[in-house]
Amino acid sequence: MHKYQLEQWQHSHDFSIPGDRAEKNTTIVMWLTAATMVVEIVAGIFFGSMALLADGWHMATHVAAFSIAVFAYRYARSHANNPQYTFGTGKVNVLGGYTSAVALAVTALTIAIESITRLFQPQEIFFNEAIAVAILGLVVNLLSALLLRDPHHDHSHHHQHHHHDHNLRSAYIHVITDALTSILAIVALFAGKFLDWIWLDALMGLVGAIVIFKWSYDLVRDTSIILLDGAIDKQTKLDIINAIEADADNRISDLHVWYVNKDRLAATIAIVTHYPRSPEYYKSLLNGISSLTHVLVEVNPCHGEPCKN
Repeated sequence: MHKYQLEQWQHSHDFSIPGDRAEKNTTIVMWLTAATMVVEIVAGIFFGSMALLADGWHMATHVAAFSIAVFAYRYARSHANNPQYTFGTGKVNVLGGYTSAVALAVTALTIAIESITRLFQPQEIFFNEAIAVAILGLVVNLLSALLLRDPHHDHSHHHQHHHHDHNLRSAYIHVITDALTSILAIVALFAGKFLDWIWLDALMGLVGAIVIFKWSYDLVRDTSIILLDGAIDKQTKLDIINAIEADADNRISDLHVWYVNKDRLAATIAIVTHYPRSPEYYKSLLNGISSLTHVLVEVNPCHGEPCKN
């Protein structure tokens, strides 16, 4: 059989999410963050601000995370049709998000340890200079957040919420956490300048670390379920069962459903029925479940009495 004829009846396993715009914007944000990172770390060291220094080192991990995100987009795109990947490269972006989440957790721990140290060993802070750099960091963070905001975020309440691109979501969370630490740094620096609350600089660093860790935990939880082929929501399984078993005397004897990327599902379904029909017929019964993009059906004839007349 010729290759062209094979391509006619073979179906695609490319379940990756188009990310040209996301990849371009993430690259821009990566370079913006790298430049701001250098400024904040140098300023934090020279001006003695723990909150500002924490924000700078926080940005350093984000540069690494954005690099991972850009690599994930490029790798997923270039290997989309590689037969070595059974279900395509849709999970590469999820893996990028997971890796970034781990980087966030390490950052949170580092900031927390340094902030606690500064609570007991306060250092001199050059407030005016530190405030100016912190405001610069906040402006860059807000600009980056606008560039990385996912236009395809689905706010519907049908079964579950979907962020269509975990890679983009992780990058977005990184810049939002940067914005948060910049805001906390500015508040702490103003309080230190006008109220002489030097301790607030370290305390704000600790608060920022706790919030960052919480966001990291949520992202690790969401991505790890997909990477480990975790169970999907019960409602989707019920929809599949109801769609099949409402027809004739069909009964599902075995059902496996898993994610091939954030919001696309693959399924293998074994059916027992007294009135067997073609697998394509049973697939057509599932057309109402739009998240199912790859379905394999096994039909087994039942030799006993039908379940219903």
